[in-house]
Amino acid sequence: VFADILASAKSNLLHDDTDILWEHCKTLQEKGGGMVDIIVDNAGFELVMDLALAQFLVQSGIAKVVTFQLKSHPTFVSDALEQDLRETVDYYASMDPAIFPNAHAAGITWQSMLNNNESNSWQCHQDPFWVQPYAMWDMTEPLRTDMNERCELAFCKGDANYRRLLGDLMWHESNDSFQNVVGSYFPCPVCALRTLKAQVGCGMKAEKVERAKQLDPNWMVNGRFGVVHYGTGVKKEEST
Repeated sequence: VFADILASAKSNLLHDDTDILWEHCKTLQEKGGGMVDIIVDNAGFELVMDLALAQFLVQSGIAKVVTFQLKSHPTFVSDALEQDLRETVDYYASMDPAIFPNAHAAGITWQSMLNNNESNSWQCHQDPFWVQPYAMWDMTEPLRTDMNERCELAFCKGDANYRRLLGDLMWHESNDSFQNVVGSYFPCPVCALRTLKAQVGCGMKAEKVERAKQLDPNWMVNGRFGVVHYGTGVKKEEST
């Protein structure tokens, strides 16, 4: 059933860099795992999916360490803080294993990744930048230097974060590629996972955009369509 859901959802991806992303992930696997960041957006179910992604990244060998980039305070009520992440993990671990065996097992696994000082496979980092209005190309220090020198792949989650990647500017939806707009300045390799909820976008396949327009006049704003974008980021010596 889940495979059918994924297949159906893929038809609504207006750009899909999964193959390119996977090639980069394989290079991290081959060297024994890399330093991967997840730029978190919202608490609740979305945060649970971030935890599942982080578990996969570690258990698959793609990541040696996953760092959750979290908000320093809730500008919006749903903004995810470190406290939200830890409370979510603990809640899942506390669920009755007789009734919710899979959720309980996930919580126990997440606790071990978050609290194991020896493996240190999950880390949390809160930074004021994630709740500020700046475009991502104005990322503040020391965050930018840290991500440039340490991070080997960042997953950028959510529509608001995606809009900041693009500076909330009106790029051409197809002619302006994600690599040119974002990959040319971001401090490390970056994958943007986004469902469209605002009239800002770039790097989408022209034929898929036309199909979306025919299917739904609100295609850019109602979350029906999405993108998986990958950008190489700048090399360490190029970052300023």
